[in-house]
Amino acid sequence: MELWLSEHIAQLLAALALPQVGLVAVFVVAFISATLLPMGSEPAVFLVVKADPGMFWPAILVATVGNTLGGVVSWWMGYGAERAVEAVKHREPSHSRATRWLQRFGPKACLLSWLPIVGDPLCAVAGWLKMPFWPCVGYMAVGKFLRFLFYTAALIWLIPEHWLS
Repeated sequence: MELWLSEHIAQLLAALALPQVGLVAVFVVAFISATLLPMGSEPAVFLVVKADPGMFWPAILVATVGNTLGGVVSWWMGYGAERAVEAVKHREPSHSRATRWLQRFGPKACLLSWLPIVGDPLCAVAGWLKMPFWPCVGYMAVGKFLRFLFYTAALIWLIPEHWLS
């Protein structure tokens, strides 16, 4: 069983090392995980980089672009949801403490879009509050880039090679 598993892991790593497969997979996983779907993209980035260390920067950049575009989708979903709700209700939206916090920090709050659980909804709420689109995208991209850089480098450094072979 262990031999079978290690052979299949080796095949998966070899497949992910191919730039045409690995980077597309990283982009798709990073994009989907940045929407409101519960999914993590760090393992996909890590596997590609572990299979081919020369793919470190391309994988980080592709994951950042995919994750940022997923955050953009969440921003637009929030923007559209706010417009739909306001069309139905003609009263002021309620302002929770989190909403007031976001309004106080503005687009800079999107730096935290990398956080688990709260990061993706944060992008949607930024759209709901009609925060400026391009500054939000810029802050999302910086936060997500730093997350992928930190997590991937940490995983490469912390996980022994023999665990993967």
